[in-house]
Amino acid sequence: MLNRCDWCLKDDLYREYHDKEWGVPVHDDQKLFEFLILEGAQAGLSWLTVLRKRASYLKAFDGFDPLKIAQYGEDKILELLSNSGIIRNRLKIEASVKNARVFLTIQEKFGSFDQYIWDFVDGRTIQNSFSSLKELPAETQVSKVISKDLKNRGFSFVGSTIIYAHMQATGMVNDHLISCFRYRELGGIG
Repeated sequence: MLNRCDWCLKDDLYREYHDKEWGVPVHDDQKLFEFLILEGAQAGLSWLTVLRKRASYLKAFDGFDPLKIAQYGEDKILELLSNSGIIRNRLKIEASVKNARVFLTIQEKFGSFDQYIWDFVDGRTIQNSFSSLKELPAETQVSKVISKDLKNRGFSFVGSTIIYAHMQATGMVNDHLISCFRYRELGGIG
């Protein structure tokens, strides 16, 4: 039996996400944008709620294509607000559209969003070594700096806690517990 991080043990969907995605370094701009949308949608909710709606988000938000989402107008926003498969919060939906536009601007300026976001960690995963979930921070100095920079560029729903969750999800930080089988697989030394 594999040892896993405690947070994923209560649900099969959580375990699958933990085992295959959480903490794996992401360098694909569209996947990075997907996680920004999903992490913003999660604000005030559980990640499991978002995971259960992920397939609906993929369809409703045109595969998380920032070029398409940046073009959304009021008609599409109303359509999304009536879609029970996603989290129907106007502020979060409007933020996704606005964030798509800013995302494209960052891509243009830096060559890719990947280049922009990973520069905050010098292009390398931060390897933590936590023994218990109680040790995991909700935010760090780096997530505060990224959050501030994103907000200054025009992003919404990118507070430092959301950004730290994004960093965990996209492998910018390895927060698997040292007892977890994924810790070493993702570069942790223990």
